[in-house]
Amino acid sequence: MTTPVFKRILLKLSGEALAANQGFGVESARIHEIAAEISEVQKLGVQIAIVVGGGNFFRGVAEQAKDMDRVSADHMGMLATVINALALQDALEKQGILTRVMTAIEMHEVAEPYIRRRAIRHLEKGRIVVFAAGTSNPYFSTDTAATLRGLEIKAEVVAKATRVDGVYDKDPLTNPDAVRYTEISFSDVLARNLKVMDASAVAMCRDNRMPMVVFNLNVRGNIMRMAMGEPIGTLIH
Repeated sequence: MTTPVFKRILLKLSGEALAANQGFGVESARIHEIAAEISEVQKLGVQIAIVVGGGNFFRGVAEQAKDMDRVSADHMGMLATVINALALQDALEKQGILTRVMTAIEMHEVAEPYIRRRAIRHLEKGRIVVFAAGTSNPYFSTDTAATLRGLEIKAEVVAKATRVDGVYDKDPLTNPDAVRYTEISFSDVLARNLKVMDASAVAMCRDNRMPMVVFNLNVRGNIMRMAMGEPIGTLIH
């Protein structure tokens, strides 16, 4: 096996990825499949930090929150990410990988508070770090949290694992003639209003020269292929 091209990765997982086909909650078999893939990459010496969403339980901008105060709804969404982070921690530790959950909202009985230097030290010691509760601020998505944490820990790439195999000129789930980009610039993503990530997350990556890879999580082995630098999905740079 060749050597991974990245030494430190920020992996962004959606909450929906953990729910798989059941649509809500955490699907046991799927989360263990994801954990097994992540552990294979980590065992090659790659330092992995993860930001996980909460859309499988609650999303602040979802239909279910339309009559709620946005700040309250976003805080509920942040707590949903903590549930997912704890589930992912359990699955990873069953793979024999020491894992720490760090939350932007302090809850000492459940997880560590997010401290940048401590997170980096965990990675250097070979632990996986799962960042939960977003940035702790409403109006900011977990996409933005992923970019922010990736920059703070000096990751070499932000890898967004999603249900499509890259960035398209229009939604491939509803437009069968959609065209996938193999590479695209951050400025083009913003100019064409491509909905790969929140505009704030894309602009932050652009301004700080942080490359991003968008790839399909549902293809077995894609996390390893991404870490190896194989041309999967879409590279945004």
